[in-house]
Amino acid sequence: MSLFKKTVKELFVKRSYSQSGEDLIMKFIFDTIGINKPSYIDIGAHHPFHINNTAIFYKLGSRGINIEPNPESIKLFKKSRQKDINLNIGIGLKEGNLDYYKLSASSLNTFSKEAAEEYQKENGYKIIGKEKIKISTLKNIIEIYHNGIFPDFLSLDVEGMDDEILHSINYKSNYPIVICVETISFSEKGKGIKNDNIISFLEQQGYIVYADTYINTIFVKKNKWENHG
Repeated sequence: MSLFKKTVKELFVKRSYSQSGEDLIMKFIFDTIGINKPSYIDIGAHHPFHINNTAIFYKLGSRGINIEPNPESIKLFKKSRQKDINLNIGIGLKEGNLDYYKLSASSLNTFSKEAAEEYQKENGYKIIGKEKIKISTLKNIIEIYHNGIFPDFLSLDVEGMDDEILHSINYKSNYPIVICVETISFSEKGKGIKNDNIISFLEQQGYIVYADTYINTIFVKKNKWENHG
């Protein structure tokens, strides 16, 4: 009897790797529209499993591209997610190199000088280092590593540069079906400001807001959602 109870319990357990359960929501979206193993590109991937939006899909057999400019973090991806493509670069509007600001909380590392200084001034974190990191464009990465076809899912968290990356996508011909992007500014005191510009822009590109966890907003392409099944 105890074995039966354990089996039933395990059957209904849902494990999340995301910050606020976003990955379970996105898995439901993909399951509903009939994509069991969505491809993905994770920009600002941070850690292979901790607070990660694509780990759940990797565990279920999906494969994708992880982009993380922190050299120490990418080592963890290369060790723990060897079947993915793991790139120690940043994404920008053109090829080159940019200053990468390291903070006392590594999850806040950023290419944005303004964001780094804001974290230091308003939230008490320290800028502990700066180094040049290679930058590539999103278009080039997809051309080289995904045959020019945008992966099904885009996870985006790049501390101050989300807008410009989103604006670089051609939504008329080559775009993700689902997007998860951080839409609240960081605040230790819970006074973050919602980035309504991102929400409005993606709605104009044919996405609907499927869910919002306060920190992140999950978008799904309207025509894909409405025509499923």
